[in-house]
Amino acid sequence: MAECLTFVLEKLTDLLEEKVNLVNGARRDVEYVRDELERIISFLRNADSAGSSDPELDVWVRQVRVLAHDIEDIVDNFMHQIPASRDRFPGNLISCLKKLKTRHQTASEIREIKSRMKDVAERHQRYGYLKSVLNQGSSVSDGVGGGSTSSGIDRRGDELLLEEGELVGIDDRRKEVIFGVREGGLRLRVVSVVGMGGSGKTTLVKKVFDDGVVKKHFHNHAWITVSESFKMEELLKDMIQQLYGQVKLPVPLELGTMTSGRLKAMVKDFLRQRKFLLVFDDVWSAEAWEGIKHVLPDEEQGSRVIITTRFRDTVENDAYVYELDPFSEEDSWTLFCQKVFRGGSCPAHLVDICKNILRRCGGLPLAIVAISGVLSTKKVTNIDQWRTFMNGIGSELEGNDRLRSLKAILLLSFNHLPYYLKPCFMYLSKYPEDHLIEHNTLIRLWIAEGFVKQKEGRTLEEVAEGYLNELINRCLIRPMVTNDDGSVKSSCIHDLYRELIVQKSSDQNLMTLSSSENILWPKRVRRLSIHGTLRNNGVERYGSRLCSLQSFGAADSVSVSGILQLIGNCKLLKVLDLRGIPLETCPEIIFELFHLKYLCLRNSRIKRLPGLVKNLRKLEVLDLKETKITKLPTGSLKLQHLRHLLVYHHVRDSYMPYNYVNAFKALKGIGRLKSLQKLGFIEASRGGRVFKEIASMTKLRKISLTELRAIDSIVLCTMIENLHKITSLGLRAREGDILDLQLVSSPPPFLQRLYLNGRMQQFPHWVQSLSSLVKIYMRWSQLRDDPLQYLQDLPNLVHIEFLQAYTGQVLCFKAGKFQKLKLLGLDKLETLKSVIFKEGTSPLLEKLIIQRCNLLESIPFGIEHLTNMKVLEFFDMPGEFIMSDDEHLKVKHIPKVYLTHWRDGFWEVCPLEGLGKNGKSWEAGASIVRSQEQRHWL
Repeated sequence: MAECLTFVLEKLTDLLEEKVNLVNGARRDVEYVRDELERIISFLRNADSAGSSDPELDVWVRQVRVLAHDIEDIVDNFMHQIPASRDRFPGNLISCLKKLKTRHQTASEIREIKSRMKDVAERHQRYGYLKSVLNQGSSVSDGVGGGSTSSGIDRRGDELLLEEGELVGIDDRRKEVIFGVREGGLRLRVVSVVGMGGSGKTTLVKKVFDDGVVKKHFHNHAWITVSESFKMEELLKDMIQQLYGQVKLPVPLELGTMTSGRLKAMVKDFLRQRKFLLVFDDVWSAEAWEGIKHVLPDEEQGSRVIITTRFRDTVENDAYVYELDPFSEEDSWTLFCQKVFRGGSCPAHLVDICKNILRRCGGLPLAIVAISGVLSTKKVTNIDQWRTFMNGIGSELEGNDRLRSLKAILLLSFNHLPYYLKPCFMYLSKYPEDHLIEHNTLIRLWIAEGFVKQKEGRTLEEVAEGYLNELINRCLIRPMVTNDDGSVKSSCIHDLYRELIVQKSSDQNLMTLSSSENILWPKRVRRLSIHGTLRNNGVERYGSRLCSLQSFGAADSVSVSGILQLIGNCKLLKVLDLRGIPLETCPEIIFELFHLKYLCLRNSRIKRLPGLVKNLRKLEVLDLKETKITKLPTGSLKLQHLRHLLVYHHVRDSYMPYNYVNAFKALKGIGRLKSLQKLGFIEASRGGRVFKEIASMTKLRKISLTELRAIDSIVLCTMIENLHKITSLGLRAREGDILDLQLVSSPPPFLQRLYLNGRMQQFPHWVQSLSSLVKIYMRWSQLRDDPLQYLQDLPNLVHIEFLQAYTGQVLCFKAGKFQKLKLLGLDKLETLKSVIFKEGTSPLLEKLIIQRCNLLESIPFGIEHLTNMKVLEFFDMPGEFIMSDDEHLKVKHIPKVYLTHWRDGFWEVCPLEGLGKNGKSWEAGASIVRSQEQRHWL
């Protein structure tokens, strides 16, 4: 609630700090509104943390939010019409009169806001009533450990209501947890079972805890429920009562009055020299675990501690972490039919509906059981009832008593979020179901929306990335694609969490969704996300206060027309994302959006960006990826706040997905864009002048340059030395030129990704000093010297890809080298005859793909030493490339081994299982890949 108002508070503060003239009395009114808003925000943060939920409070918050949005619009209009930078110069008489009129109008609007704010406050007795509600909410919260619903019922233990039979496949999961308990030697070991609420963590651990074989290995056992707001003294007393009861010792009479220090000493003394198994169920933070673990002695007796938690980062790195994944489709269907149809099969006419409903459960056992319970009461002959439920799961969560427990479990994680994460999480409601969320894009959007607060020593992007990691650690979003360094590239949100935040964001007017199912919008739409077709639901009436407009798949002419109409009616837009809309030209109405911070025209058909882009003085992100724009107007140099400039499109090669990138031509004066952090891709054929300008852009983190000339090598190397903050560097030489980087003497210290494209006479010696380097791509380098000798000692190198990078006959990975390497791609090394892995090299290597190495005589020597390998693929190899029986045995430990040939216009993928003896046949069991997009690449 509170964080949605802080943006407005900042605007009022900016207005007072800017050197603009307000008419008499207006400044005092602004100060009053700002101070009052500050008090309200403080109150709402307390209400959020206390978990208070009262209808009267909700009404009051809605009224305050409307006021805050009105204030935001007033300030935005005023600052646009009378900018501080020009306020000192009166200009002509007409201009002065216009400004005077604007000042008087703004003063009048502020006075009205002040009056409305007083009315709202007085009706609620200056928060006296609300504070009493808050106090009552706090006392209830204390009584149930922060896990209550509005009815005061504690729902934390609901996972225990899942019976063993309701966790399909529990035996395999139980064995994995038991493995974690039994391994690890005599030192105290922590086993952490991690999963989102309702995933069955407690049920699984209870099964392990009650296992007779496990119990007999330990002298003492205790199960302690922790919860969100536990009290350490009560937790210790519970432990003492359980432990003393097991050995039939009387509990000390003074237990109830003991201090925390005495209780800790008592627990520690009891557990010393004992082999114990303790379960701490529902640990909510690393801080909570820190407080608990110091009570536990480590006397090397082989003791074990199991914790269940919703947070990935609760325990230390040396703990055994078992992450409880959602059920597979097969297991979900088994459990669903077991609960809905009493173990019978699903009627044929309901299969599609049931599978659609089940998909929304996302493999979450508690969700499957709860929703199955509702469906089990419906008649299988009434298909309309089932279809209605399928189309309204969100409203069912809100209003169906049978699903109250499920909603309460999900809400616990939401309510536990710190105030700054709640709007960020609710913002994810803008994405369609099952949509893959690109993290870089989301980070830029959060910043443009004003959700991210500056922290000293960190960029806004780094702060926002921290927000994302917090949501991942809390199991609220699920990683789907990771980068080479282990960071998450894209993720998704569970459907039921999405249903929850769709309702939450709608209640708080943070996001409105428009789809073919929507009939009406709310009267004051602030952020609009269009899914598919846009219906004209009063575009003129409801759109004027929009500050954010985003589209997903709106491609028909009616929708495009409606979107352009909306844009023309929304002068306060700050975020405009029109990706995928089939625009041929850039609508000029966009350049009247003077508050715009984020503009995305990705995947459109636009060929030219008008010079009017200079009007967008507040623009921070300009995303023109996959358009046909190859040149920017000189007006773009006016965009002094621009942080990310993305102008390029990929050209697909016949065998590799993103082999070539078309860049945009470098502008004279591009160095004026001092705020740029990402610049890609830029054609630098003009040479030295461009490099000197780029060298002055000291905030750059990522840059990619193409069409580099050999005669510019000196100034290019000087530019690289000056980019101290760069983390990703891409360089591509002009065809026929040499990429010479030998003169770099002081390389960027934080460089993580290096992409070198073009013929090189020598390997850049400075690369071997890049301790932060995670990934290196070398393409068409044609080096005579073995590049591995320069890379083998890099401590964080995870990914290597060579394409025509080396002209030698042997690549040898030496023992003890490449300790972090996970991905290796060797492509078109036309003279390569053998690849050698010495024992002890590359212990973490997971994937090796060898392509078009026509002289390669056999599989890599020593591949049997790579025990962590998961995928081995030979792609487009010569027909005579076969595998002997000995070689066949050497790769048996690798789960996936493929040989892929181009045959009759298709890629033919032959898995290891299809190999005949003596390597005579790769064809049995072969599968056909009919398009390049179906291939999985590094």
